[in-house]
Amino acid sequence: MCIVLNPHCKLEQKASWLKQLKKWNSVDVCPWEDGNHGSELPNLTNALPQGANANQDSSNRPHRTVFTRAIEACDLHWQDSHLQHIISSDLYTNYCYHDDTENSLFDSRGWPLWHEHVPTACARVDALRSHGYPREALRLAIAIVNTLRRQQQKQLDMFRTQKKELPHKSITLITNLEGWVGHPLDPVGTLFSSLMEACHMDDESFPGFSNFTENMGQCKSLEYQHLPAHKFLEEGESYLTLAVEVALIGLGQQRIMPDGLYTQEKVCRNEEQLISKLQEIELDDTLVKIFRKQAVFLLEAGPYSGLGEIIHRESVPMHTFAKYLFTSLLPHDAELAYKIALRAMRLLVLESAAPAGDLTRPHHIASVVPNRYPRWFTLSHIESQQCELASTMLTAAKGDVRRLETVLESIQKNIHSSSHIFKLAQDAFKIATLMDTLPDITLLKVSLELGLQVMRMTLSTLNWRRREMVRWLVTCATEVGVYALDSIMQSWFTLFTPTEATSIVATTVMSNSTIVRLHLDCHQQEKLASSARTLALQCAMKDPQNCALSALTLCEKDHIAFETAYQIVLDAATTGMSYTQLFTIARYMEHRGYPMRAYKLATLAMTHLNLSYNQDTHPAINDVLWACALSHSLGKNELAAIIPLVVKSVKCATYCQTFCAGAL
Repeated sequence: MCIVLNPHCKLEQKASWLKQLKKWNSVDVCPWEDGNHGSELPNLTNALPQGANANQDSSNRPHRTVFTRAIEACDLHWQDSHLQHIISSDLYTNYCYHDDTENSLFDSRGWPLWHEHVPTACARVDALRSHGYPREALRLAIAIVNTLRRQQQKQLDMFRTQKKELPHKSITLITNLEGWVGHPLDPVGTLFSSLMEACHMDDESFPGFSNFTENMGQCKSLEYQHLPAHKFLEEGESYLTLAVEVALIGLGQQRIMPDGLYTQEKVCRNEEQLISKLQEIELDDTLVKIFRKQAVFLLEAGPYSGLGEIIHRESVPMHTFAKYLFTSLLPHDAELAYKIALRAMRLLVLESAAPAGDLTRPHHIASVVPNRYPRWFTLSHIESQQCELASTMLTAAKGDVRRLETVLESIQKNIHSSSHIFKLAQDAFKIATLMDTLPDITLLKVSLELGLQVMRMTLSTLNWRRREMVRWLVTCATEVGVYALDSIMQSWFTLFTPTEATSIVATTVMSNSTIVRLHLDCHQQEKLASSARTLALQCAMKDPQNCALSALTLCEKDHIAFETAYQIVLDAATTGMSYTQLFTIARYMEHRGYPMRAYKLATLAMTHLNLSYNQDTHPAINDVLWACALSHSLGKNELAAIIPLVVKSVKCATYCQTFCAGAL
């Protein structure tokens, strides 16, 4: 496009280029503009009616190739008198112009405007720079930015009017067929670079283009300055403020997520590159005013802004941009910073639609794209950016109870990934327990709340980190205090499986290290132990196979609880437990000094055992030998009672003979 938009090329030369471009464009292997996902957008490049000789054959192609825009740009020219005046003079004004319509040639101040498909207009700026016309490029860039700012104000006024007139009706309008950030022509990047170039060029170096290419690689070493204002800038404005403002306008534009992996990755990459350039600029009072102004615009501009209260379900999320705005505004206007960040937390593509007419929540608006669930190839990256935004807010809100509660509510409402919520819980815990300060109890509670949400989310789903999550939650609850531990044990069934509750939660809570860590007195210890025993018995009732042994262990110091646990085992022995589980518990009983109970469980285990003639290496052989030895130690009656069970359960002649001989 830069080549074919050369303002001084001859018609024959352009015709030759067009012929060559069409030839390349017709090759079967010609790459598509958006990678491997063809776009069927109409001809948006040729936005001005500049003659009837438009190349309709290119606009009717089913897919855009890497040459389509250049072919379309062959129809563009520079003969428009208004355009010629804009690029050729710093004094082009019309103070008597009173046409305040949408496509006015001048604004209310008499300054020139340039209405054209924005990427195409910016491609003209790029072409002027590329062909050695930096002054002309700067004049056109300023006219474009002034036009964008005027449109932004008009859109805001329109939305406010519609909202006042129709307070209970959604504003069903979206203006952007193409997003500017991630666009193949990089319109925002072009405007930003053109204006930033002017920030560090004096009158002697400006006419030449060589300085621009030399300086691009050393941006960080340059000091951007508020050079004297161009005629068409407000008082106090400069090329620098204009560059920053157009970047903020572009980044905040509501835009539909494009189709295809290539274009979606390009949207992310272009956004991050632009933010990276902004981060090189040190904010002074003048730039902070620009940030404040644009932040308010973005919050109030309705469907024209990606941070408006109403956005399309498939809009590109604002998490990365909002994180930059948040950190930039926080030292200067914390209230506004949090408003921006909290508004940006939403990720509507993962939510169902809100009821029509409900202005309290963001929801669907009519769009030029079909209403479908998109294939968001970059969703994992987007969710990680959402998580980073939340983590940034949590860090900043440390010590502020109201802010922490608000951020917690936003996380619980908007983040749908258990792994990301778990990361945030861990982040909050680390921030709250920094070594050089006392623990922040409010932030610890936030960490615990997030951890509890993770437990509920992953309770009935497979998650390879589940065991780690459970252990971490107990650690977090321990830091919060004894009441937190007591609470998670009393509501264990909503958070843990019976096995997790007994083998990890209650066992850890009852450990000496926890008691020492919490400095518990005797009363507190007993209260916690009572909750642990209650939990253990409930788990044993629910899942005796996996929890009975843990329940017995936890109830050892309380006679009634221990008897109850033992009875649960006996009740479950006839139906729900295997001989392996019963033998294990029986050996535990013997070890604890309950040989008769061990014997009872061993006989119950024998009734479940059935070893065939060829199973002479079966692991249960050792259990049977142990049971016989136990019976022998108890007396003749017990021995006599177990021999028939051995004969019935063990069909292996060799071992049956061994057992009987040993018993005799």
